[in-house]
Amino acid sequence: MVEFVHSFLQGITQKGAARRKSIDPVAADRFARTLDDYGFDYTLLGYSSDGIDPFGVASRVLARTSRLKTVVALRPNIAHPTVAAQALATLDQLGGGRTIVHIISGGSDAEQRRQGDYLDKAERYARSAEYIQLLRRIWTAEEPISHQGEFYRFEDFGPGSQPLSGGPLPISIGGASAEAIDAGARYADIFTLWGEPLRETAEQIERVRTRAKEVGRDPGEIRFWVTFRPVIAATEELAWAKAERLVAGVEGRQWAASGEQRTNVGSVRLQEIAAASERHDRNLWIPRGIAGAGGASSLLVGTPDTITDSLLDYVALGADIISLPSVGDLDATIDTGRYLLPAVRQRLASLVPGT
Repeated sequence: MVEFVHSFLQGITQKGAARRKSIDPVAADRFARTLDDYGFDYTLLGYSSDGIDPFGVASRVLARTSRLKTVVALRPNIAHPTVAAQALATLDQLGGGRTIVHIISGGSDAEQRRQGDYLDKAERYARSAEYIQLLRRIWTAEEPISHQGEFYRFEDFGPGSQPLSGGPLPISIGGASAEAIDAGARYADIFTLWGEPLRETAEQIERVRTRAKEVGRDPGEIRFWVTFRPVIAATEELAWAKAERLVAGVEGRQWAASGEQRTNVGSVRLQEIAAASERHDRNLWIPRGIAGAGGASSLLVGTPDTITDSLLDYVALGADIISLPSVGDLDATIDTGRYLLPAVRQRLASLVPGT
C-alpha cells in the first residue's frame, strides 16, 4: 500500500520583529484538519535551528485529527536519546499510535554549528546510528539499561515509556552520501530519497538494497520515500505556466536564496541533474535556480492524469511513501488530496487488489 505525506510547518509560521517566527494556531488547526480530511497518511513536522519545536506542533496536530500520523523530525544533537525516546513514546500514546520519527543527521555544517554541533558529517551519521539503536533498545527494554558508546553514556535508565504498540516506532533516515546509504541500509525502516528522475531514483534504491544485503539485512525490510512538489492544472499548458510563475515569483526567489542547505550530497546531485537537463521523464522539472534547495525543489507538472502516471512510475520502482508538499499553499494541498491521492489509490487497486 502506498502512503502519502505532506509537510506541515511551512504553512503555519510567520516572521515577526527581528525575524523571529511565531505560530498561528488557527492556521495550524485548519491545515491539520485539511490533511486529515483529504486523505494524507502522514504530516512531516520538520526541524531547523530557527524553526518551531516539532514535538509541540505534533501534539497539537494529534489532538485535532483522527487518523493523520505525525512524522517528527529529530536531530540527535538536540535531545539525548533517553529524553527523545520518552517524548516520542508519550506522543504516540496520546495520539493513539500515530507517531513515527525521522532522524536528521545534518546536511549543513553551518546549520549544525548554530546549535553547538561541531561533528563532521561522518561523525554525525555514526552518531545517528548509535542514536537509532538506543531508541529501539529503550522502547523495548523491560529492565533498566546502561550504555557507554562513542557518543552517549548513561546508567540504569528506565524502563521508560513504550510506544502504544509495545514495540519500536518506525524510524526513517535519508540522504545520498555513502554514509547515509550505509546508515539507512543498516538501521532504517524507511529510507528517504530526493526527488530525482526515474533512472537515478532506481539507482539510489538499488544502492540501499545492495548495501543492506552486504551487511546481512533483508532489503525487503526497508520502505522507500520520495518527495516531489505537484503543480496541477486542467491542461498541460496551464500547469507549466503555473509552474513557471511559481519558480519566477517570490517563493521561487526564496527557494533560490536558501543556498546554505545546498552543499550536501543530495542537493549537489540535484544541481548536477538540473545542469545537464531541467526536464525529465514524463513531466519532472528540476529548475536550475532552485535545484537542491530543499526536498521539494523537484516539481511534477501537469494534469492530474499526467502526474498520477508519473507517481505510478515511482511506485513501480519501489516507492512506498510519496511526499507531495505544497509549501503552505492550502488550495494546492486540497487539489492534491482531491485529484491525485484518490487517483493513485484507485489505479493501484485496479492493478493489484488490496493495495
